[in-house]
Amino acid sequence: MPDIEPAWQQLKDQAAESAGRRIVDLFAEEPGRLERLTLDAAGLHLDLSKQPWTLAAFDAAVDLARAAEVEAARARLFAGGAVNRTESRPAMHMALRAPDGASFTALGQPISREVEAERTRMKALADAVRSGEARGCTGRRYKAVVHIGIGGSDLGPRLAWEALAPLDAPIALRFAANVDGFEIAQALHGLDPAETLVIAVSKTFTTQETLANARAARAWLRDALGEAADAHLYAVSANLDAAQAFGVASERTFAFWDWVGGRYSLWSAVGLSCAIGLGWEPFQALLDGAAAMDKHFRSAPLERNAPALLALAHVFNRDGLGRPTRAVVPYAQRLRLLPAFLQQLEMESNGKSVDQDGAPVAHGTATAVFGEPGTNGQHAFFQMLHQGTDVVPVDIIAAAKADDGPPEHQTMLLANALAQAEALMVGRRGEDLPPHRRFAGNRPSAMILMERLEPRALGALIALYEHKVFVEGVLWGIDSFDQWGVELGKAMASAILPELEGGPAQQHDTPHDPSTAALIARLRSSS
Repeated sequence: MPDIEPAWQQLKDQAAESAGRRIVDLFAEEPGRLERLTLDAAGLHLDLSKQPWTLAAFDAAVDLARAAEVEAARARLFAGGAVNRTESRPAMHMALRAPDGASFTALGQPISREVEAERTRMKALADAVRSGEARGCTGRRYKAVVHIGIGGSDLGPRLAWEALAPLDAPIALRFAANVDGFEIAQALHGLDPAETLVIAVSKTFTTQETLANARAARAWLRDALGEAADAHLYAVSANLDAAQAFGVASERTFAFWDWVGGRYSLWSAVGLSCAIGLGWEPFQALLDGAAAMDKHFRSAPLERNAPALLALAHVFNRDGLGRPTRAVVPYAQRLRLLPAFLQQLEMESNGKSVDQDGAPVAHGTATAVFGEPGTNGQHAFFQMLHQGTDVVPVDIIAAAKADDGPPEHQTMLLANALAQAEALMVGRRGEDLPPHRRFAGNRPSAMILMERLEPRALGALIALYEHKVFVEGVLWGIDSFDQWGVELGKAMASAILPELEGGPAQQHDTPHDPSTAALIARLRSSS
């Protein structure tokens, strides 16, 4: 790692100076502020002018990115180097959405041809299901798809479907992730097994929640249709042998690869259910939008690079000004799952406390992300955003035009988005106002605008945040592509499960603590 502490110190010095300034005053004090802090990339408009940095602080942030050698790290990422050091893996999700004819490699091995081959298989199945050429074992057309996965095998496809599904979708798409039995029951409720296709998605095909739900769905199919029902079950995995051992035939199994992290896998066959539900052309447009953001991120200079600048704004707030929480408020009901998606993308990627060399990190890492769609959030947590004791930066996402609902609703929605960003910054002050009606203001926001919420724009938006997370990881010196923090609890749950099922207490290197032991005993006695 290069010595970037002087650049960090310069950023923090500039943050201390910026903290004493009011954002709204900087527009008059800094000619050219709006031009320097707004840009267009891959069909998105990014406005960072309401962030709390002066232009001098902005320059210090860009200098930090250069000192951290973000450009060199970006080159390693796109070259297929082992940027995931703890697992010695590349992170080549960009290859999944690249146009045909690309030449990506992973650890020096060509991968683009196999990506294209699997994409061709996806398109063939999506087209066949939608046309009625592919049918269930009784000869009836498929009218529903049930997508079973969890984490990265669920959130991306679920977000894409909710964001893009037509109101009169010819194929219903349902999801089951949680091992809570209600979710798989809800996903299957009211469907006809003869008209339902089930896709089980798991990178390892060992994930407990996914296998439990897949077994339940398979039993539901078999109860109605007999052994022939297995033809309704498809799998997506990087562990093809495990999928086939589960009983999914090779011709119904789709691959993705260990150089794809789960939370970056929407663009692969993990998105197969969306390709079927939306149709291939919209799914391809989703890929194209992400590829356009890849091109921008790969080629634009840091000072005009949307993912890099969004990362720097977030890091400036997180580390320069000590703000560990951020709100994400999409002014689009269809994007209501975006905050949840970003929780995983950001907090699983960058929620780390040791650097690439195993030493404690020198700076705060991932922010805690929360949010709801506007205007719902305005009637919930915006009270805290405006008048709470903590300053919480906000990302606001909006579309200029909408295709559903009364046109005046979209105008009202946009008025609220713009007003909230302005109100957070400007506030309301005055000695003639009682204290409870004063707003301090000076609270930052980032605005991301798209023309319409359509597949290409959604792809660009997701890729914008993916690359933002990568840049942050480089600045903090951490591995953004592993997730060892999810392992411990899962392993301990595997040990507790047999005890709850009535078996003998498991032998542990360390016995259960008194609280856990008492809770296990209580649950066993009530079963």
